[in-house]
Amino acid sequence: MPKIFEYLGIVIFFNAKEHDPIHVHAKYAEFESRAEFYLVNGIIEEIKIKTVKGIKPLTGPKLKDFKEFLEIYADNIVKKWVDYFIYHKDIDFERIQRLIK
Repeated sequence: MPKIFEYLGIVIFFNAKEHDPIHVHAKYAEFESRAEFYLVNGIIEEIKIKTVKGIKPLTGPKLKDFKEFLEIYADNIVKKWVDYFIYHKDIDFERIQRLIK
């Protein structure tokens, strides 16, 4: 479970056994959601927030924070996913403790 970001207490990570589409998990306390990235010709066309089976999803302000984070960091997340799962590179963890918007 490589953690890639922490944003205002939301831990953003990949699962070790990932699958398509490219996606990232976001966990805050007992809540967790997943963001799936849909690319066309290498460009992010859409990001869908999904639930994780058996876990309560992010809601309210934390869901809003996660969505705002994705708006700015989506390309960075996809790059880290490719580096980690395709090229088997180590990826850096980044902690962001201030609002980005």
